[in-house]
Amino acid sequence: MRYQEMFEALHRQPFQPFRIQLTNGQSHVIRHPDFAGLLRTSVLLFESSEDDDVPDRFDQYDLLHVVGIEPINGRKRNGQRRRRKQS
Repeated sequence: MRYQEMFEALHRQPFQPFRIQLTNGQSHVIRHPDFAGLLRTSVLLFESSEDDDVPDRFDQYDLLHVVGIEPINGRKRNGQRRRRKQS
């Protein structure tokens, strides 16, 4: 993933929660832009183990391992579209 694509997803107004897909098959949901940080070559994802939404840990992923961004509502971004079965 390019830095600019991640930057645009994190700074969209109004913010739209999204899921990132990684090369290892993991996915992570970003529900608020304050729970992610963007560096030149990686993204930091902050997580809370409590219900108070105060982060107590973070994971760092290289942008090369982010293979897709998908809005939480299920629509694909970056030109990828989910095809519907036609009956």
